[in-house]
Amino acid sequence: MKTKVYIDGQSGTTGLQIYDRIGKRDDLELLRIDEDKRHDPEERKKFLNAADIVFLCLPDDGAREAVSLIENPDVRVIDASTAHRTNDAWDYGFPELSKEQREAIASSKRVANPGCHATGFISTAAPLVRMGLLPKDYPLTCYSLTGYSGGGKKMIADYEADGRKEELDAPGIYGLTLKHKHLPEMQKVSGIDHPPVFLPVVDDYYKGMATTISLQNRLLNGTPSAEEICARLQEYYQDAYFVNVLPFGSVSGTIYANTLAGTNRLEIIVCGHEEQTSITARFDNLGKGASGAAVQNMNIMLGIDERCGLE
Repeated sequence: MKTKVYIDGQSGTTGLQIYDRIGKRDDLELLRIDEDKRHDPEERKKFLNAADIVFLCLPDDGAREAVSLIENPDVRVIDASTAHRTNDAWDYGFPELSKEQREAIASSKRVANPGCHATGFISTAAPLVRMGLLPKDYPLTCYSLTGYSGGGKKMIADYEADGRKEELDAPGIYGLTLKHKHLPEMQKVSGIDHPPVFLPVVDDYYKGMATTISLQNRLLNGTPSAEEICARLQEYYQDAYFVNVLPFGSVSGTIYANTLAGTNRLEIIVCGHEEQTSITARFDNLGKGASGAAVQNMNIMLGIDERCGLE
């Protein structure tokens, strides 16, 4: 019997990307609501309760409303919004974090899909905290480059419009209040005492992300060198399929944020020397940073190969 899947918010960027990844799979039955009824609460409720797996690709309030409409106890939900990422009743959807995290996702009824910038930050900061290298009270800073697809339909339209604003030709630093919506999950899941000082940067390319933290090694436990940090991260992720720590010194010159566009892979690049270290997570903001991660989580929840539909 095929698994019934419903995407609530199927016409948004993330919903469309999920559909692209699973639309041709013969092990799934995609439930499709009529376009003119997708805002009808009763019609949505019918689809939400008929599915085995529901993807929520909605604004936060819409995601909370959708969850309230689910009465069938067998429905399993993957929420791509920010609404439930710090909710203890939901399991955080980054399976590479630990064996226990993967097991929690596999048995979960409610999985919160990570944010894109948060994915990059957590993939580097969380292991360092868990291995005891990064003190929980370390004053972290982070910057993250993203393609404009991360801004949704309006930003995509702005960047791809004829006669667009000249300012869009240059990188744009945003989140200047230092209160970006991904900060709560970045802090909680990484296990740090304070949120990082975080600035995202959007640029004129469609998709791809590079999220970087910078460290003063003298402030780390054991004062490890950049090369030693790289080796520890390689050990941490040695069994992960989609996360790979590149050999120290293998990337020289320039890190391009769109290198892994179109994949569900995440590469960690450690640079530096004895006294200072930079760690960059490079991935696709629509892949491992959004819809690819959601499909990976679904595969784990269904007990099938996590790579299915993502290769």
